[in-house]
Amino acid sequence: MLKGNFFHGLGYLAEGFRLIRQPGLRLFVIIPLCLNILLFALLFYLLAEFFSVLIATAMGWLPDWAWLQSLDWLFWILYGAVILLLLAYGFVIVANLIGSPFYGYLAELTEKHLTGQEVGVDGGWTQIIKDIPRALWREVQKILYYLPRALGLFLIGLIPVVNLVAAVLWFLFNSWMMALQYVDYPADNNRVSFPKLRQQLAQRRLSALGFGLPVALAAMVPVLNLFVVPAAVCGATAFWVREPRLPSTQ
Repeated sequence: MLKGNFFHGLGYLAEGFRLIRQPGLRLFVIIPLCLNILLFALLFYLLAEFFSVLIATAMGWLPDWAWLQSLDWLFWILYGAVILLLLAYGFVIVANLIGSPFYGYLAELTEKHLTGQEVGVDGGWTQIIKDIPRALWREVQKILYYLPRALGLFLIGLIPVVNLVAAVLWFLFNSWMMALQYVDYPADNNRVSFPKLRQQLAQRRLSALGFGLPVALAAMVPVLNLFVVPAAVCGATAFWVREPRLPSTQ
């Protein structure tokens, strides 16, 4: 049976946007935000260059008819749709890999702000640098969890009729992954393993889906997706602090 409160979960991202404006948290929002802007611009440029070459090559294969050659605008419309999807999910994955040490510390400061208690070992910049290997490994674990399930859903989507259900499953799975992605930061700070975190979130699955849904939607909106990552980290920390966690085994 699904447990938790879906509508309660919906409110955590909005709280995250309020939290990133707090003076003590702004620095660790601004730094990864600047990195995200540079990353977003670089990804957009590389994808634009790639599609320019691809479109030119595709148009070269077509007969040299004026009306047919003028259809290159149609390719650019398709390019816009593809680049939106690639930027939405590709950007989130790469941005989390690059910013994971900062996001872990942001989650730690947010938890301290919400509870008034110290979390883990506060070593400032030195601790951030020391935590880079562990933070990157946590991101790799999430990617390894995501890829086989995403592949399974992709294969289901190739089956006629069944692919109608696959679209709904994709949406639910992405919402679940967004919750896992960001609640993992405060969980890691509290030395909760990734397998144990999955168990704990499963015990509050409706709340987790409620939190992950608006994050997944916001990640698909250009420019907004630059700000949603730190807000999601802060919102996920509020989720971690306030949602009851039942005992689970490793």
